[in-house]
Amino acid sequence: MRRFFYAVNDHSNPSETTYPQLSSLSIGDSVELTESIVHHWCRVLRANIGDQGILFDGFGGEYQVQLLAISKKHATVTLLAHTHDDRSAATFTKIGLVMSRGERMDYAIQKSTELGVTAIQLLSSHHGEVNLKPTQVEKKLAHWQQVAIAACEQCGLNRPPLILAPIAINDWLKPVTTTTPVEMEAAVSPMVTTLSQDTYYQVLQQPADLRLQLSVPAAGQPAMPDSLLTTLQQPAPYIELLIGPEGGLSDEECKQAQSVGFEPWQIGARVLRTETAPVVALATLQALLPCNKP
Repeated sequence: MRRFFYAVNDHSNPSETTYPQLSSLSIGDSVELTESIVHHWCRVLRANIGDQGILFDGFGGEYQVQLLAISKKHATVTLLAHTHDDRSAATFTKIGLVMSRGERMDYAIQKSTELGVTAIQLLSSHHGEVNLKPTQVEKKLAHWQQVAIAACEQCGLNRPPLILAPIAINDWLKPVTTTTPVEMEAAVSPMVTTLSQDTYYQVLQQPADLRLQLSVPAAGQPAMPDSLLTTLQQPAPYIELLIGPEGGLSDEECKQAQSVGFEPWQIGARVLRTETAPVVALATLQALLPCNKP
């Protein structure tokens, strides 16, 4: 069955309608679909009354639904059943990712989502090739958040990662230990504003249990810090990863990262591209998890 993200803040709706959280409804209730789902499911895919699909709003689990009514601009479904499975990763992860251009950035976000990343902090850096103008931020942030949501619809993840508005790497590496709910809300696209305040994402407001900088191979560096395996023994560890641009981080940026607790982590003897590094890092974290974790 087709899966659709039911955004309680539907950015595609000109009236800026706020839709109810699905958990506030009961099985058997009818619910109006958001404009974006109506367009995709009913117009593009030409769904008919009686067709079934899956809705998830990011607040936990997913709902099997059946189309009840379709008009030119609206559609209504009936909630048939709820499944609690979120398919989230056993670790919370936030990637500080220096932005790259075009399809490479889309790929990094898409594949990181499929591998269960919790959030991606967009960064600009000295050697970075992308520096957005203030007028570009809202549009690009919405695009990248939608890339993540589309990846969730495809892979079965029911809690989409939050894509956080770009900041300079020097600002991100300042020794600030916590993020307030207001700051978190201001950093995300309007389509996930309400979702960002859910308790699941509150871990992102706290200091990470471990901070790792993916580094190029260097003589004398350990391949993997001992602290990584220790951290992965915790019930639900929160790990931050810092991934630089194609040209790498500057010496000053590396020193600043080290000063706020980032440990170097080499994955293999080769230099990974900036869109490959998140995929390899997240997959490696999953492979290193103790065998009793999902």
